[in-house]
Amino acid sequence: MEFEIIKRETIKPSSPTPHYLRNFKLSLLDQLGPVAYEPLVLFYPKNGIATTEKSVWIIKKSLSETLTRFYPLAGRIKGNISIDCNDHGVDYVEARVNGLLSTFLSKPDAQTLRKLLPVDAESPEAGRGPLLLVQANVFDCGGLAIGVCMSHKLADAASLSTFIMAWSATALGFSQALLPDFSASFRFPPTDHASSFQRSSVDVKRVNCVTKRFVFYASKIAGLRTKAASAIVDQPTHAEAVTALIWRCAVAAASRSSSSLQFPKLSVLSQSVDIRKRVVPPLSDDSIGNLMGYFAAHTDETELELQGLVAKLRKGIKELSNSYAKRLQKDQALQVVCKSFKEADELIKRDDIINFYVGTDLCNYKLLYGVSFGWGKPIWLSKVPAASNNNVASLVSTREDGGIEAWVTLSEEDMAAFEQDQELLAFAFMNPSVLEVEPITRKSAL
Repeated sequence: MEFEIIKRETIKPSSPTPHYLRNFKLSLLDQLGPVAYEPLVLFYPKNGIATTEKSVWIIKKSLSETLTRFYPLAGRIKGNISIDCNDHGVDYVEARVNGLLSTFLSKPDAQTLRKLLPVDAESPEAGRGPLLLVQANVFDCGGLAIGVCMSHKLADAASLSTFIMAWSATALGFSQALLPDFSASFRFPPTDHASSFQRSSVDVKRVNCVTKRFVFYASKIAGLRTKAASAIVDQPTHAEAVTALIWRCAVAAASRSSSSLQFPKLSVLSQSVDIRKRVVPPLSDDSIGNLMGYFAAHTDETELELQGLVAKLRKGIKELSNSYAKRLQKDQALQVVCKSFKEADELIKRDDIINFYVGTDLCNYKLLYGVSFGWGKPIWLSKVPAASNNNVASLVSTREDGGIEAWVTLSEEDMAAFEQDQELLAFAFMNPSVLEVEPITRKSAL
């Protein structure tokens, strides 16, 4: 498919930000957040309710109005400690896609999906430029794909979800339906020494990578959860079961492919966890910030049984939750956050391991399947990992209840082995059409 950028402009808040709100403090977790964007694309088929021109006008007008309540997003980061809420605005891009939305959705590919975003997810602009960028992609058929990127220096997946729901409510005329909570910096005050505690990057080696989509339908996950259950974890969550299977198969692929001449003794899986409901007292669902904790689970080549991996994931989440499950004072917050980063780094920095990162945004983005701007609900939404990141998986909920969609990025050689793993294919379908329900036969999924 060919893309043509037909317009670039800056969208500013419809009302100026009051002077007393112009200096917005980042939280400690914002300061330590990665210099990257949280990306998401929502797909809307043409349904005759609104013309393309009207749809684009609604997107821009409601975006401007929503920014008056999410005013920090229209500002710029200042010294990694605050945001100058100067109403500089957010970047808006309009693009024409030469092709049909139905054609793309019949077999989505990561390369095309990334073109629907207004900026590369790993752009350094996330720490110095626009905190929010939007791209409206209009297909020949009138279908619409809205690509949104929000800086991790202020937001995580839950924050992006909150913003999009508020944006949708504004477009529908419910301007006061959802108000953001900007109190994170009071719970996790910023520090002048944030750079001293910046966590190391997980494995992002610049190798020839390939990203592919795997869909786990609810009926398959039910069987997977049964297989992954044990005396330690008798009821694995959907995310735990799928994450453990992907981890197991990825490590097995690395051991079989020629890309790993010497199979490492240890594999580490780093995972992000929403801490809003894990702190005491809990933060509101509408809290804005990069409110994520991290843990690293590890295993060696002799401990790759599915049940054992699930137990390791459950243990990691439990230990992280316990560290936040108390009323934290300023110094304690700094200590707890930096301790979790340090423990993960001690494993990540080792040379004899395979690092693997899994991001799970099941609940945060599941809600967005109900988001309407006035022309119906999205037929699909997707989050794809950055092109340069190796050994990464991104999990989101499917439109149907109980399913999980995973975009997995591995080296070319590892992926060749991974996508042929029969245990994986017993539970996952490779890139099925978004327009179909669960394929009946394995043949239709390959």
